[in-house]
Amino acid sequence: MSKFKILIVDDEPDICEILSFYLDSEGYETITANSAEDAIDMLSPEFSIILLDVMMKGLSGYKMAEGLRKAGNNIPIIFLTAKDTENDMLTGFSVGGDDYISKPFSLKEVSARIKAVLKRQPDKSQSDTFKYKNLYVNFNNKEASINNEDIGLTKTEFEILELLIRHKDKIFSREEIIGTLWKETPYITDRTVDVHITRLRKKLGEYSGVIANRSGYGYRLFLDD
Repeated sequence: MSKFKILIVDDEPDICEILSFYLDSEGYETITANSAEDAIDMLSPEFSIILLDVMMKGLSGYKMAEGLRKAGNNIPIIFLTAKDTENDMLTGFSVGGDDYISKPFSLKEVSARIKAVLKRQPDKSQSDTFKYKNLYVNFNNKEASINNEDIGLTKTEFEILELLIRHKDKIFSREEIIGTLWKETPYITDRTVDVHITRLRKKLGEYSGVIANRSGYGYRLFLDD
C-alpha cells in the first residue's frame, strides 16, 4: 500500500467512485466524501493530499480550503472544477490551493498532478534551519515562525520562501519560480506567482521585506544585516 493517502471531495458520487478506483489502482489509498462538511470531519494527519471540488452544496471547496488554511492546516489541496477562467484559478491559489484541474479532466492528468505536488518536497539531505532576527524557518519540519508563533504557510508559500533562502544570492525571475515549483503545470502565469508572493509577504508581517522585488528581474532574499 502506498504511504500516500488521498481524500477525494466531490458532491458527484460517480466522480468520487471513478477517481477512487483509478487512484487505488495507482497504489494510493483513497477515502471519499460528498460534501465539504463530511470531509472536514474525516480529515486527519494521515492524509497526504486533498482533491477538492469547488462547487458543492453547502460549504464550497474554496471556503473549505480557506478555513483549513486559517486553522493552520497546510495539507496540499488540488481543486477540481468546471470553472476554468484565470480569475477562478487565481482565487483557488489565493485561498491556499496548490494546483487546479479543470473538468472534464483525464485520469492520467489527475495522477500526474498529484505526483507533481507530492514531489515538491525539500531535499532531505539539505534539511536544516534558517534564522533571521526573530524569523525562524525549519526546513526539516517545513515550518516558519516569528517570535515563536507559527505563521501558517501553505506548502507552496513555504517552497517559495525556501527557494529564495537556499539561493540567497540569486534573483529568481517569475519564469524560473514557475519552472521550479510548477514545471508540470502549464497554465501557471506570472500573476499566479505574484499572488503567492503577496500572501507570503502578508504572513511574514514585519519581515515581509526579506522578499525583495528587483523591478524587471524578479524576486530575491534581502537581509538588511
